[in-house]
Amino acid sequence: MTDTEITTPTAQLSAVGVSIWLDDLSRERLRTDNLQKLIAEKNVVGVTTNPSIFASALAKGEAYDEQVRELAAAGKNVTESVFEITTSDVAHGCDIFKPVYDATNGFDGRVSIEVEPGFANDAEKTIKQAKELYDKVNKENVLIKIPATIEGLTAITATIAAGISVNVTLIFSLERYRDVINAYLAGLEKAQEAGIDLSGIHSVASFFVSRVDTEIDKRLVAIGTDEALALKSKAGVANAQLAYEVYEQAFTTERAKVLLEAGANKQRPLWASTGVKDPSLPDTLYVTELAAPEVVNTMPEKTLDATFDHGVITGNTIAGSYAAANKVLDAIAAQGISYAEVTELLEKEGVEKFIVSWTELLETVQTALDAAKGDNA
Repeated sequence: MTDTEITTPTAQLSAVGVSIWLDDLSRERLRTDNLQKLIAEKNVVGVTTNPSIFASALAKGEAYDEQVRELAAAGKNVTESVFEITTSDVAHGCDIFKPVYDATNGFDGRVSIEVEPGFANDAEKTIKQAKELYDKVNKENVLIKIPATIEGLTAITATIAAGISVNVTLIFSLERYRDVINAYLAGLEKAQEAGIDLSGIHSVASFFVSRVDTEIDKRLVAIGTDEALALKSKAGVANAQLAYEVYEQAFTTERAKVLLEAGANKQRPLWASTGVKDPSLPDTLYVTELAAPEVVNTMPEKTLDATFDHGVITGNTIAGSYAAANKVLDAIAAQGISYAEVTELLEKEGVEKFIVSWTELLETVQTALDAAKGDNA
């Protein structure tokens, strides 16, 4: 390892035990050496995608034109076309990250693809599409993203039980996070009963950070007292720190130990929504304050670049934080702000935002298909 690799903040973060994943994917990245450079220079070891990312990628440039023309000529409809385009990108990404996947024994080198957000409240459709996406991508290092809605919990258990690795997304509350871990363990137990090798099943639980601050800060500002304003921008980090405590506790139970001894993997916490929304905050806040072993931090490129450029990594910043984190959430509750109400709202809004992005994606592809059909006429 060179001095540069040891001294960059991203290398230091990796040394703490944080896996850095990029929260972005596009065909443009795939066609250049962009991802290989991020792996080599900025310690990136995985990629996450979502409907917003694909909608943005499809709306820019001409990288998808050729495939769209082929799909139009083949008579594919818009839903089929989006399925082909997104799975193609993810499969290509999986190939690029395969060396990382092999080197880390499956923990990293992962690329995530999400089930249609419109299925978030339909367990059966989610399970069906999770299997379709897994079969279509056909790469062992793919992760299927399933939202942590009540119905999503059933789908998580069933998908894990089928031996498919899952990235659980849109987790906001500690209570729902406990439910997600339970769904994962239940899936492992079913997989074990079916004779599936547990060591090949992996999962991460995407716990959202900045959106919690955005919503709670809005309410604190509305209260407007010095006491309320002093709590601004503290909830997101405190909530995630306590999520790590939940993780530590959950995987030391007898139930978890039995599965781990049988070869199962822990479901690692993943910090999502780590781009800072409030410009008055340090742009690396949700990275430097949430460094700990066995976590994933999925960063938008802007956050990754900021961390690489000037992130100050001070080791494990979650250890010893739980008492202070509980005090922060208690103080927010004392202001009359309901944690349950905020996290329920964020989950609902999260699904709705992805549905809007998915609709934009469909519209973008439909326009491109129509144009291609016109060209072929």
